[in-house]
Amino acid sequence: MIAPCHSCRATMQTAYISHPLCLKHDMGAHHPESPARIHAIEDQLIAAGLLDYLQRHDAQEATREQLLRAHDAGYVDSIESSAPQHGMVQLDGDTAMNPFSYLAALRAAGAAVLGVDLVMAGKAENAFCNIRPPGHHAERARAMGFCIFNNVAVGAAHALAQHGLQRVAIADFDVHHGNGTENIFHDEPRVMLCSTFQHPFYPYCGADSGNEHIINVPLAAGSGGEEFRHAVTQYWLPALEHFQPELLLISAGFDAHRDDDMSMLRLTEADYAWVTGVLKLVAEKYAQRRIVSVLEGGYELPALGRSALAHIKALSGL
Repeated sequence: MIAPCHSCRATMQTAYISHPLCLKHDMGAHHPESPARIHAIEDQLIAAGLLDYLQRHDAQEATREQLLRAHDAGYVDSIESSAPQHGMVQLDGDTAMNPFSYLAALRAAGAAVLGVDLVMAGKAENAFCNIRPPGHHAERARAMGFCIFNNVAVGAAHALAQHGLQRVAIADFDVHHGNGTENIFHDEPRVMLCSTFQHPFYPYCGADSGNEHIINVPLAAGSGGEEFRHAVTQYWLPALEHFQPELLLISAGFDAHRDDDMSMLRLTEADYAWVTGVLKLVAEKYAQRRIVSVLEGGYELPALGRSALAHIKALSGL
């Protein structure tokens, strides 16, 4: 009787949020940020028998009001007006829009908002948003690095404005520094950003721009699990303990995996499971277990799928 009971509890525990439009955003046949990334994660969840135990939700569209908490009005307008009727429009050297990209970006940001609403209402203990385009490079008024709207920032700002929270933390273990998240929250002490990233590396910032609530830990090329775990234990955890977040969001990028040729870090699935477990303990202590995780990078498809599976397994407790 014990095992089914645990499974029942887990059914209510982790929400899985995505949307079919996230598959329609496409930046070209050879672009690493491809629709296949969503399938790679879902295929692993299905193969592991985990998907049936997650609460399935379709992401809603982020509203203009929700976007404006993280982005300038002129920028939001420019993205909407840039959306092509056909073909492709380049926003920067690596970021493009096809006719579905604007709608997909609205759903990606809306997924983070829905995740926050679900955990704040006690309808799920935590949530994973399998969405694209990713978000953490998108600044207040600038698209870059495959990112259009800053999904995790929209979610964090929604938690402050709509749920009255005073302390929201974002943990970002993507291999690239979340410059957009830092840009949006650099002067907002109610949001703590804890970030590890390869340095020097795209977007070539973050090593010395932190403050009391922006905890940046650059890692040298070649760093692996030992260096990553040291960074989390020595820098993130004391800051989070002091901050005592009421809600924890995760920018879950899996491109620091050793198989991902986008970078030169050497993390494994075990490292992603470990950091998820550590963050769950923080959330249990201070945030009533509330965590919303949002997909960022990860481009080697088998490694992405396995890493996200390890992360979601740890989140769900299954």
